[in-house]
Amino acid sequence: MINGKRESKEMESPNQEKPSLFNSMFKAKYDKITTDVSHISQITKELAQDDPRRVVHSIKVAFAITVVSLFYYFDPLYEGFGVGAMWAVLTVVVVFEFSVGATLGKGVNRVLATILGGMLAVGAHRLSSLPGKKLEPFCLGVCVFITAGVTTFLRFFPKMKARFDYGVLIFILTFSLICVSGYRDDEVIDMAHKRITTILIGSSTSVIVCVVICPVWAGTDLHKLVATNLLTLALFFQEFGVEYFKTSSDEIANDNNEALLDGLKNVLDSKNNLDSLLNLAKWEPRHGRFKGSHPWTQYQKIGELARHCACRAEALHGFIYPHLQIPKEVKSKFRETRCKMSSESGIALKELSLAMKKMTKPSKAKPHLINAKQAAQNLNLLLKSNIWKNLNLSEVTSVATVATLLVDIVTCIQEIADAVEELASLAKFKDFKDVKVAPQIEKAKLGNQGSIKRAFLC
Repeated sequence: MINGKRESKEMESPNQEKPSLFNSMFKAKYDKITTDVSHISQITKELAQDDPRRVVHSIKVAFAITVVSLFYYFDPLYEGFGVGAMWAVLTVVVVFEFSVGATLGKGVNRVLATILGGMLAVGAHRLSSLPGKKLEPFCLGVCVFITAGVTTFLRFFPKMKARFDYGVLIFILTFSLICVSGYRDDEVIDMAHKRITTILIGSSTSVIVCVVICPVWAGTDLHKLVATNLLTLALFFQEFGVEYFKTSSDEIANDNNEALLDGLKNVLDSKNNLDSLLNLAKWEPRHGRFKGSHPWTQYQKIGELARHCACRAEALHGFIYPHLQIPKEVKSKFRETRCKMSSESGIALKELSLAMKKMTKPSKAKPHLINAKQAAQNLNLLLKSNIWKNLNLSEVTSVATVATLLVDIVTCIQEIADAVEELASLAKFKDFKDVKVAPQIEKAKLGNQGSIKRAFLC
């Protein structure tokens, strides 16, 4: 009797383990799915909060696609275009970009390239049919070969690649498709006409929606990017004067030190973004305070000078910790001059940044530049004096290198000021009239790049 009960329990235990194992696997799978959904939700929230224009852009694209889809849904419109109405939808998907400049540039490229490619393809089809039916495919092949080869080589030209690369690509596609399909279809003119019309509808719809509904201007983003880079450099120099002369490494906040370096890296890594925005801004018409003939190329010059200054600032940043080993009496001799150079340089850059943001002439930056130059002259005189006695070579090298970098930075800031002054003259900025520094910019710290971005998005 007892043995029978034991056997029944042994028979039941594997059956009980199976549900428990299944439950544990199901729970682990459920927890993983919940974690993934939570992670995706967090990323989505961060993307939307970082730039709310992304949400608006998504809605705009959906609206434009819905509008052009009506040509396919309704019979009266479908009868006019047929299956070719899908090209309008495809055009919206390909052409509609984040900014007005990108959308307008792609739209113009696609329309002009389609018209030109379609016209030349029809002409090539007619010319190839003159020698007769037997020679027609050979003539079409020669036309496609020559046209595709020449236009592909044009894509290697820097200016063509920067502004018309997409247009050349669409030209090759349109020309080749119409030439090839026209060999089997006698109604090649009607086909080209429908293709051009639907692409024109899709491109114009994209441009109209992009411009009318919450437009995002690449020129405005370019303007804000360059101004923000100058503000980042200004905050670095103001913080550097404080960090450099602290008496111990414990006094230097690691978070603040890392934030200073991160800000400089953002400036150094801004070249590709700046060049891209510059190409897009050239496509945009007059908007806001930016005229049609706005000197966009001047922003490239200011951005390049800002990166040169950031390179020197990054080298200067490396001397914060090694300089702590230098005797206090040596540091005290340079404290006033170097602090003044850093402070005045930072204030001058902040005034230049503010002048760009307000689109006014940078008159308030001149006094601070003069003070920074005077401090640089005093530092040069101090370096030539007899202060190097009883110092070893490593201490002399460190002090002299930092001093040289500071003097070089003052010269670089003067070049930036001249470039901003030239921009103000070309763009006809207004005179400075009691413009107050926005509280969020005045209190901004390099450790909070989000606050700097919000200050310039206002």
